[in-house]
This record gives sequence, C-alpha cells and structure tokens, in this order.
Amino acid sequence: MGLTDRLRRPAPPPPPAPDAPSAYGNLNEILTDSYSPALILPKRSEDQPAYKIYYSHLRHVIAALAAQAPFSHCQPRDVITFLIPNSLENVAVFFATTSVRAIANPLNPSYTAEEIAYYLKDVGSKAVVVPQGDKSILENVKKAVESVGGGIPIFEVFADVGQVLRKDRPVRKLREKRVAVIDPVVNAKLVVGSSASSLGRPVQPEQRGAPVADDVALMLHTSGTTGRPKGVPLSHGNILRTLKNIEETYRLSAGDTSYLVMPLFHVHGLIGALLSTFHSGGTVVVPPKFSVTHFWTDFIEHGATWYSAVPTIHQMLLLKAKETYKGNSGKLRFIRSCSSSLAPATLFQLEKTFRAPVIEAYAMSEAAHQMTANFLPPGMRKPGSVGKGRGVEVRILDGEGKPVKFRATGEVCIRGANVITAYHNNEKATAESFFSDSISPSAGKWFRTGDLGYIDEMGFLFLVGRIKEQINRGGEKISPIEIDQVLLQCRGVGEAVTFGVDSAVYGQEIEAAVVAKDEYKGKLKEADVIAHAKKSLAAFKVPRKIHVVDAVPKTATGKVQRGHVADAFAAASKAKL
Repeated sequence: MGLTDRLRRPAPPPPPAPDAPSAYGNLNEILTDSYSPALILPKRSEDQPAYKIYYSHLRHVIAALAAQAPFSHCQPRDVITFLIPNSLENVAVFFATTSVRAIANPLNPSYTAEEIAYYLKDVGSKAVVVPQGDKSILENVKKAVESVGGGIPIFEVFADVGQVLRKDRPVRKLREKRVAVIDPVVNAKLVVGSSASSLGRPVQPEQRGAPVADDVALMLHTSGTTGRPKGVPLSHGNILRTLKNIEETYRLSAGDTSYLVMPLFHVHGLIGALLSTFHSGGTVVVPPKFSVTHFWTDFIEHGATWYSAVPTIHQMLLLKAKETYKGNSGKLRFIRSCSSSLAPATLFQLEKTFRAPVIEAYAMSEAAHQMTANFLPPGMRKPGSVGKGRGVEVRILDGEGKPVKFRATGEVCIRGANVITAYHNNEKATAESFFSDSISPSAGKWFRTGDLGYIDEMGFLFLVGRIKEQINRGGEKISPIEIDQVLLQCRGVGEAVTFGVDSAVYGQEIEAAVVAKDEYKGKLKEADVIAHAKKSLAAFKVPRKIHVVDAVPKTATGKVQRGHVADAFAAASKAKL
C-alpha cells in the first residue's frame, strides 16, 4: 500500500467525548511508584554512562527536594520561578513545586536580566531556582532580582547520581555502552538572600493539603499584540485533561519511550512530550539539549518510539540525514509535529526518509497545549491540515461569534476542560479572548485563538493565517511590539516597526524597519541597532535584519500597518535566505 493510499483511508471512530476526565486528581499522581524507567539521561562524555531513573526513585527525589527550602516554605499559590536547562533537576523542581500546591513558572534560561525581571514582577515570585555552576544564568537572575527591588532569594539546584544500583548492557553493536540504573539525590542551596528564614516558617504538609484539580500548577506567558506578555495560569485539571487527550490521540502506553527535543520551559516540551509520556507510564529520554549529531544514536540506543518537535527541528534532521541517519529508525512508531505549520512537502519527505507516519497537531499555551491532531494509521492524515479536535470542541466563528459554513474562513475557536478561563491579572485580554455561545449560552464560552482557518466537510481543520500580529519563529510566538519598544530605546532611532518574513527554516524570521532621528540621518547603522537589541532581548527575538529607511509605509490616517511594511521588504528578504 502506497503513501497516498494510506493517507486516503477513512478516519477511525470519533474520539472520546470531551468530558471524559483523567483518572488522576493532580499532576503528581501520574508518577507511579513502580520499578519501571521514567527517565533516561543519555551519555555525553566517555567517563559518564547513560543514566536510567525509575519512577520509584524519581518520586523519592521529588519528595526529598520538596522537603527543602524554598519548596518546604511554600503556601498554596506561591510561585517558584526557575531557569534550568532540560535535566533531572528541571523535572524535579517542577514536580517539587506542584507537590506543595505552589505554581511552577519555568523561564527560558537564555532570557536577559530585563526579561526575567518582567516575569518576576508579574507573577510575584517567592523564590528563583537556577542550576548550580551556570554563572551566566545566575548573574542575569541576580540583576533581575536587584532591578525589582531585591528580596527574592535565589537557590541553586544540583543532582548527584547517588547510588548506582546496577548496569544494564544494551544489545548487539552497542554492547560496550552501559546504562547505569541510579537512585539520584537532588539538593537545593541558597546562594543569594539573607537566609532561608526570609521565606517565612516551613509549612507542615497537613496544613497545606494535597494539590487538587482546580489549583494552578503552571504559569506560562504568551506574547500578545499589545506587546505585554500575558500570563497563562494552567490548573492541574487543565493539564490532566490534555495529557489524557494526547495519550488517546497517539495510543501511548507504558511500552513507549519518547525522545525529548523541545525545551521544558516551553509548553510543547513540558506537556506535549514529558508529562504526556509520564501520564501513560512510559519513559522519556532527556538530553541536556537537542543535538542533530546525537539524535539518532540516542534514539536507537534507548529504544525510543516517538518524538515531537517544531518543523524547524524536523527540517534540521532532514538536512543532516545523510550524515547522521544510517537507514535505521529503530523502534520509531510515529513522528509528531506541532507549534508551527508543517509544509506538506516536508511531511512527505519525513515519512519517506524516516519511514514512519507524521502526525501534525495544533496547540497553544492557553489550551494546555494540544487542541487538534491528525490520526495514526489506519486513520486519515491530511497534509496541510492540523486534524480534528481531540477531546476539544473546535468551531469556526465570524467576527460576531456566529458559526460559519464548511470551508468558510473565520476565527478558530475552541472549548474544553483543558482551556483556561482567564489570563493572569489581565481583565482586558480575558474579555477580548472569549465569545459567548450564540446557540447554547449555558454551554460555556469559546476561546478565540486569534488564528484564521476553515473546516472541511470531513471535519478537518486547516489554518490559513493569523489575526494577531505575532511572529511565529520556529514555534516561538514573539510580539513585534515588544521588539519595537526595545529598538525605540536605541539612541538615534525615531521609529521602529518589527514584522515577520517567510523563512524556509523557521517558518518566519524577524526583521524590522527603523527611521533615524533627524540628527542621526545618515549616521544610524544596522550593526548598532542590532547590538542594542542584543542587550535587552533573548537571541531568538533579535531581528535578523534591520532596514534603515527614510520612512515606513503608513495609511492615509497616519497609522502603521505591519502587513504593508512586511510586503515592502519581503522580496529583498527572500532573496537572501
């Protein structure tokens, strides 16, 4: 049976009803007390083997860490912010935070001090946790804490492999490579702050109580068109519903092993890959960061069955396939693509090269990640479509919140137990982001995704554009206004307009047009503006190109329209890709 025939097979029966709940009451319950592998930390040096950590040992690590400051001093709804690369420490800090009914606030470790300060202030962090030995992250956090008035203690966290229980020998050609089964130890140490007593008195577990479904477990931020990142509070219940939806979508089981390529500060990596695997009782391979060079070696050695990534990473794997892929996909069962649109040509190339079905999904932070997805074989996969709602209701509405006909374009709106009901401390954004149900008002409101799309006669969703002006660079949603504001702080810049241009690698790249102040006409240099941006923005937000121009296109009323500005420079940008 050819690829085209497989894609045309009819869809399986409808997914379970959206109101089917998860079997768990809080996130920490998904970690069983079994002697089965939860995490594998791949080998990265000759003197260090790969480490395997069982669920029972992971639970022990989390409980021990939760008994230490700052976690032991948390009241319900306290926020613990942490900037930790993918690691055992990251996983332990997340679950230690949620276990004490506190709110986990993971941030990108590459954020600048200015960016970190915004988030600390917005969420009112009780403490910040960083990895031991990373001076760059620690210095940025110190500066951020000082800029918000100080008083927020900073802790370093470090994992020791602890006791090596035994060494497993992988089979066949990889016999010389050992995997050590360990019972690790993770400790937190105060590095900035007067003392742990500044956190208040330790809270007894019986006073705090166990987490419940309505407790906020995770605080993420998503940039909006206003330029102010919006806080997205996800409850245990929101996340558990999504985990159940993902498990059912991909038929995940305890026999599956996912390979983590996305960062854990991102909803895609944290919920889409790590927590969904834990929910099914499977194993997660957690390298310190994604490496094209190590990917297939690790994937095959540790028996991984699937991975989830943005199209950018899929393209990187394809580009390096001749060097890194030896024609052996191991136990690969499927490839998941999410967070940005996947070109049909890339989907076909992935399936042909790696010999596995590619399942494209549609997700966003406000829905605790996944909303729609295509089907595993023998179900239908429509290239160019993001599939059907999976435990989530999806409807296309017009500007007044009324349903449109099949194939008519409108705003993609969703409803489900995985969707937030409000943004954090942002009534205006909340009010603008929901439609009341015009047909059944009592059924609940529809969340407005800000994306344009249509649904075909078979119920498959197709995305055609974005209403909001966010730039989607490799799955990272970036506010152009946020960048405008930084560029306008550069000496000599009088006007700044940031926009996205098409990119074969990232989906979109960032460029900006700036107009010099009169006294700097002819003197303002692109390199100077980019250097200024690098001081205040994370690397992925810095514009690739700055156009120094005499004027930017405006409407007759004097308003700047980003679409017109982008069109003016798109041809030149594409020529240089």
